[in-house]
Amino acid sequence: MSIQMAILGILSWKSSTGYELKKIFEDSSFMYWSGNNNQIYKALLNLENEDLVTSEVVHQDNSPSKKIYTITEEGLKELKNWLVSSPEAPEIKKTFLVQLAWSDMLNNQELSDVLSKYENEIKLQLAMQKEKYRRALHSPNRSTRESLIWEMISENIISTYNNELNWVRETRKKLFENEGMEENDKMNYQIREIENKKYIELISAAEPLGTENDALDLIALCWEHGINALMIHYTALSEDFFKLKTKSAGNIIQKFINYGIKAAAIIPRETIQKGRFKEMAMETNKGNHFRLYESIEEAEKWLLK
Repeated sequence: MSIQMAILGILSWKSSTGYELKKIFEDSSFMYWSGNNNQIYKALLNLENEDLVTSEVVHQDNSPSKKIYTITEEGLKELKNWLVSSPEAPEIKKTFLVQLAWSDMLNNQELSDVLSKYENEIKLQLAMQKEKYRRALHSPNRSTRESLIWEMISENIISTYNNELNWVRETRKKLFENEGMEENDKMNYQIREIENKKYIELISAAEPLGTENDALDLIALCWEHGINALMIHYTALSEDFFKLKTKSAGNIIQKFINYGIKAAAIIPRETIQKGRFKEMAMETNKGNHFRLYESIEEAEKWLLK
């Protein structure tokens, strides 16, 4: 399937600018093109040359002019011809399977770590898909049947990630059932609820948090429970977090910002006031995504605000 058919499909729903098409591609779980401008505008140019779409420049008083694309009758015919054509067989291309194929050279701990990283990535993607399904930003919903079709597409994607999650867990079980390996809980946390508002309190971690992957694990945990507020205790953070030259704190905070998680860390006063870390604390506490507090009460008040 080419990007042109996807564009015709969107334009059959509503006329759009190239930028609007880009946003739909970016937010979609199944229209998998990168949505970069070159791809989109090249496809639109081809469609226009073939008289499958038309364009109109709309001038705006206080904003730049915009070019709006509309599907033509010929475009609708082309789209329908494609819709009734024979579907392609599903493709199974997973880089992880190639990676796993040669993993016998790893020791048990290394292989277990690889499986854990993949499992965490699946959890994160699964949580993202559920959130996209909940928000349904770009769904036509022009009829009951169309709404059901889009709902079933979302279920297909979610079930794919669920199946992959079950598979990786079964793989781990079979690989290590005779090795006596048990996976300890990586994070000690509780879900707090106050006046119908919830946050996750991370009390400690088997491996103190210090990397972007650690941040992604926390984000996946939040989305798994449908919560976007997080409190992190000092004991759950690695020493690198407090050394600015490692960029650990900056990388973790940026992940929270990117994925819309509101997080607060409980840090002793002597640590917050230390050297360059004090400057970072003052800067982050001006924002609305991540803050450092000396007490649980202060952090909780801000998280639930």
